[in-house]
Amino acid sequence: MSLLSIENLSLSIHRFDILADVSLSVAPGEIVAVTGESGSGKSMTALAVMGLLPDSASTRGRIDLDGTDILKTPEPGMCAIRGQRVGMVFQEPMTALNPVKTIGDQVAETILVHKAMTPAKALDRAREMLDRVGLPADRFPLSRYPHELSGGQRQRVVIAMAIALRPKLLIADEPTTALDVTTQAQILDLLKGLVADYGMGLLMITHDLAVVADMADRIVVMRNGEVVEQGPTADLLVNMQHPYTRMLFAASGHQVSLPPPPAPVPLLQVQNVHRDYRLSRTRLFGDPGYFRAVNDVSFTLNRGERLGLVGESGCGKSTLTRAILGLENIQHGQILLDGQPVFTGHKPNLAVRRKMQVVFQDPFGSFNPRHRVDRLITEPFHLLVSPPTGTARQDAIAEALTAVGLRPQDAQKYIHEFSGGQRQRIAIARALITRPDLILFDEAVSALDVSVRAQILDLMAELCTAYDLTYLFISHDLSVVRTVTDRVLVMQAGQIVEAGETADVFTNPQHPYTQTLIAAAPQLPDLEALQRRQSHV
Repeated sequence: MSLLSIENLSLSIHRFDILADVSLSVAPGEIVAVTGESGSGKSMTALAVMGLLPDSASTRGRIDLDGTDILKTPEPGMCAIRGQRVGMVFQEPMTALNPVKTIGDQVAETILVHKAMTPAKALDRAREMLDRVGLPADRFPLSRYPHELSGGQRQRVVIAMAIALRPKLLIADEPTTALDVTTQAQILDLLKGLVADYGMGLLMITHDLAVVADMADRIVVMRNGEVVEQGPTADLLVNMQHPYTRMLFAASGHQVSLPPPPAPVPLLQVQNVHRDYRLSRTRLFGDPGYFRAVNDVSFTLNRGERLGLVGESGCGKSTLTRAILGLENIQHGQILLDGQPVFTGHKPNLAVRRKMQVVFQDPFGSFNPRHRVDRLITEPFHLLVSPPTGTARQDAIAEALTAVGLRPQDAQKYIHEFSGGQRQRIAIARALITRPDLILFDEAVSALDVSVRAQILDLMAELCTAYDLTYLFISHDLSVVRTVTDRVLVMQAGQIVEAGETADVFTNPQHPYTQTLIAAAPQLPDLEALQRRQSHV
């Protein structure tokens, strides 16, 4: 007996076809993962189930939710269904929460909207749900606000809101994409526990097969609005029929081959760095106190070497990055690039800053959408004493775009005309155009689909060969760090707790924190072991 049955669902918006004959089902107590890249129709399928399609959408087919045809249910009827019979967990918890309402009020709101309980009982149920998702009352009272919580804690609040009325179906749309590996593992375990405890069906939407390979009962693979393959998880992975499914699996575990690093010559030297932030006063005339975000950090990055920096949110990675770039001063220690200090006194050393560039996580947010690509990628020229002009400027633009796999003609386009992977290539071109000594990649592939991520990693390997790149790669994605770095630093609570050759650290971690990070990272299953297990069944 299916809880959710989607039969031949087709969807178009303004005569543009979005979905074509999508069919899938979810039974009570079953976890079904819908996977595919951006634009495959995953989220639009979920929104169709929730009845949240735009007014201009036209649909054909049937969506049966426990005997109710969603496509034929008017909006007042859908309002009664949402939250009570089906709940949804969105990708970005901060935008799903109201910043001016307490977490208790927001969890209770779902209950009160459906008039399922009195306000007092609704708050009691909110407390019960927050306890169930791992936010106990002694540490997380109902009076807390979203900004007082971490990303993983906010996602737990969103899950508590979705399950407040114990819906029969829970839809989770990329609920762990922006989370650290340990937090991601906790959220996935939480969702599995909720399915087991409440017997609800879970429709899990993700672009990464590794995330759901050991969690889902069945996997549905979508591409360009169509279901190209589906089946029980083990059967599908052992016997992948469609080339797109095989490509997704290969891209999820993609490895690159870096050229060997040259003989060690120090480029970046970080020596006993401390970075403190002043805290708010707790008493009128009391000392404000300080929080140490970076605590006695020391390391050396050699010229031509690729160094990784991993750790969870709040460990001090971003603070250290800003200090290296000369965007924040430090209270103690020294940061040298090619023997010159990043700061001279309390002012950044502009001569040193010219030798560094950065590639950010969000390629669209790091560009001005009103400017063309040629202006965007030449922004670093403003740092130069005598920037190239005329033909030399055009040649530099063409060379940078060609180096990252784009065409010189793309210089006249706007950033919205490119895909996410192409935008990140443009961000890398901007970083390369002044031939810097050091590039900092700050979560540069975290927001990309697995196949696009694989292409960007291949590009980085090619650029290492062509340009002898030296970079610091900052990420919480251990599988990526493992393949694009020579050495790795593990950071916890502002300190480097482990450092060494990347292969050594990943195969034989010494510090308990490193062991926890590696154990929490999602892994693709061993297909040979799965095949042996299947043959014995």
